[in-house]
Amino acid sequence: MKNYFSTVDDICLTFSDIETIDGFDEISFRFERPNDKGFDFAEGKLPNNMIYKSGGFSEDELMSLEQYIRNNAFIIWEIANEKRGSVA
Repeated sequence: MKNYFSTVDDICLTFSDIETIDGFDEISFRFERPNDKGFDFAEGKLPNNMIYKSGGFSEDELMSLEQYIRNNAFIIWEIANEKRGSVA
């Protein structure tokens, strides 16, 4: 992912620039946490605010990550819109 957002409890959240797919704007996001074999991960898209692919996180953790993305989606969209607007 291209844009860093946060690290909380060793879980890093990054997100893509805004992508227009079939006429709709989307942002991909990825949570990562280091483990003994590499990384646990969870991936999803905004505006759905849902994780569609993951490995290493428990169901409770995934629910918490989805809540975190819902709580921060507006800020992520704002950052991505600012970046899109600054590209000449």
